[in-house]
Amino acid sequence: MVLRLETETEQDQNEFLRLEQRGHTAVLWLDMPGESLNTLKAGFDQPFNQVLDQLAADEAVTAVVIASAKADNFVVGADVKMLQQAETAVAVAGLARTAQAVMDRIAAFPKPIVAAIHGDCLGGGLELALACHGRVAASRSHTRLGQPEVNLGLISGAGGTQRLPRLVGLENALDLILTGKRLPPEPARRRGLVDEVVHPAVLIEAAAARAQTLAAKKSRPPLPQQLRQVVSEALDPKQIRSLLLEENPAGRRLVFKQAHDKTLAETHGNYPAPLRAIEVIRIGIEEGMEAGLEAEAKAFGELAMTPQAQRLMELFFARSAVQKAVWTAPDVTLVPIRKAAVVGAGLMGSGISNVTAAQADLVVRLKDIDDAAIRDGLRRIHRHLDERRQRHRITEREMKEIMNRIRPSTTYTGFGRADIVIEAVLEDLALKRQVLADVAAHAPENFIFASNTSSLPIHQLAEGSPRPENVVGMHYFSPVEQTPLLEVIAGEQTAPEVVATCVDLGRRQGKTVIVVNDGPGFYTTRILGPYLNEAAHLLSEGVPIERIDAALVDFGFPVGPLKLLDEVGIDVAAKISRVLEETLGERMQPPAALADLTAAHRYGRKNGHGFYAYEEKNGRFQSTNDVDSHIYRLLNVEPDANPRQKTIVMRCLLPLLNEAARCYADGVLRAPRDGDVGAVFGLGFPPFLGGPFRYMDHKGLQEIVRLLDEHSEQYGRRFAPAPILQKMAQEKKSFYP
Repeated sequence: MVLRLETETEQDQNEFLRLEQRGHTAVLWLDMPGESLNTLKAGFDQPFNQVLDQLAADEAVTAVVIASAKADNFVVGADVKMLQQAETAVAVAGLARTAQAVMDRIAAFPKPIVAAIHGDCLGGGLELALACHGRVAASRSHTRLGQPEVNLGLISGAGGTQRLPRLVGLENALDLILTGKRLPPEPARRRGLVDEVVHPAVLIEAAAARAQTLAAKKSRPPLPQQLRQVVSEALDPKQIRSLLLEENPAGRRLVFKQAHDKTLAETHGNYPAPLRAIEVIRIGIEEGMEAGLEAEAKAFGELAMTPQAQRLMELFFARSAVQKAVWTAPDVTLVPIRKAAVVGAGLMGSGISNVTAAQADLVVRLKDIDDAAIRDGLRRIHRHLDERRQRHRITEREMKEIMNRIRPSTTYTGFGRADIVIEAVLEDLALKRQVLADVAAHAPENFIFASNTSSLPIHQLAEGSPRPENVVGMHYFSPVEQTPLLEVIAGEQTAPEVVATCVDLGRRQGKTVIVVNDGPGFYTTRILGPYLNEAAHLLSEGVPIERIDAALVDFGFPVGPLKLLDEVGIDVAAKISRVLEETLGERMQPPAALADLTAAHRYGRKNGHGFYAYEEKNGRFQSTNDVDSHIYRLLNVEPDANPRQKTIVMRCLLPLLNEAARCYADGVLRAPRDGDVGAVFGLGFPPFLGGPFRYMDHKGLQEIVRLLDEHSEQYGRRFAPAPILQKMAQEKKSFYP
């Protein structure tokens, strides 16, 4: 039998739900037509209800399995475009109630329904699985289960806030819902989210067997899932604590209060969705499922209309567009990349080697000047992989395979077979040119040379190269394994096929890739420079370090600018500042404080001396999160200035916005969309603001220009508005239509 889903696309006659009968078990295959991902779209309730009617009436069917016909995903959630296009909170709440009704019917279905999960099972997909009577997951590396709606400024809208606590317990549910984390199969099983983890080859058979077992036992009242987990885990003390704590009102109040306080501390009140989620879960626990579902639908609708959700959904689509973008002519042929090499085994080089071997599945030759440097690099890679193994992201066997793909060397042995060489040495033009010349003497004639420079123009690096068309920038961000962005820089002579190949490699490494044109600092470093400089100016004026950082963290950045300088390296920042000042002029001139700190050998976390105090543990410096008070004496500064928090924020933020507009005007950026994605996913610009260009549009360009003029009069010409901002403000234009 085939059921068809009427959609607004041209594929409305294609299959959506397909029934396959295997003995007394019916397998309901989900397959959204014409799309690589299954999502829940408006109108999905109609075919679901039709097929459930048929299954209920079919006496030959005693159990049901719901599975995905897609190669690598179950259901990834609701169609975000559907939510973004809704015009009122009432309309969105109506969508939630419709979805809830389908899930309620699945949960109450008289025949057992088991979800067979492979690939991403997220948001509405997990809510569908939660409504089923059992869940079996495939033991594959890309299977993930979670409710990441908070990342879009929303909460679950199809019963997730109510069913998840009842299945896995209140504390587990709050952790998953408030963080949006995605669990691999085995951790999901341990939390009680799935009943069984099996090899992908037997997933459907295992789900069918579980469904038939449930059918045979349906006359017996089942134990609550969490209690079954306690028994199965041999009375795990954590599970017992959870049961005892959540089964009494005082304990529940404590759990909710702790969740509320922790959420407020982490979000600084910038994200309303997590706090609403806590309230909706509380209503469901204390007032019952029906009240909880109604509260969920109402909150879902109201949150969808908030500015935070609107900006986050816009950012979601911007990132999706970037991930699919064709940055060169569509007929450009990619250069085959079979083997890679990395020069420099430091923090960046080891991270690049890691993602190249682990994510892109390539053999990597890792070179540094001596055995000690190589050992340190391999140790960092091994430590990161072992952490992934402990979190069940990879198996021990996979970990060993990844390490075996990384071939260390102190010479250029093996570079003769490298299709691409990525250099990650110090930010020094002469050194990078020397590396390029050395590599060219050993690598194949047509190899690609990619520089992980953060500021040096690619055309300068390519000068003197026999093949400047093969020189490109690949700017990774620290830590490489965690920061999602990769900035590919096209030099004046870089060949289109080289750009396209580096974009493809970056995507294989798991990166969100933007392509920018050449210039000092490219995009991300260029806008970060004046932001960090202004923080240093504030410090020079006597504003305490912790006050500067706290203001920007409260605004929405993950770390403050001075803490970030410690992480980047004060010496590195000083070098970059000189490059930017030499090419872009006095607006990029850093305060003398940076040079003073570098002269005093204060480089930040790398040597344990920066704006903050550090302790050495296991050969690494870890921040105590306390300001190192010696720095004030070194700079001859009395930290007694007390400007308003808003003043601190705008002093740092406005130069960043102004420079972003200049990058667009200069053609470094190809679209405002790329600038927003780059700032959010590379620099940590507050996601709920959508990025610099969305933020300027939302505030109004006339207001941005007014603020820049005001700051220019008070603090100096470095705040002078970019000509493009003045022109667009006069013409009442915006960066986005």
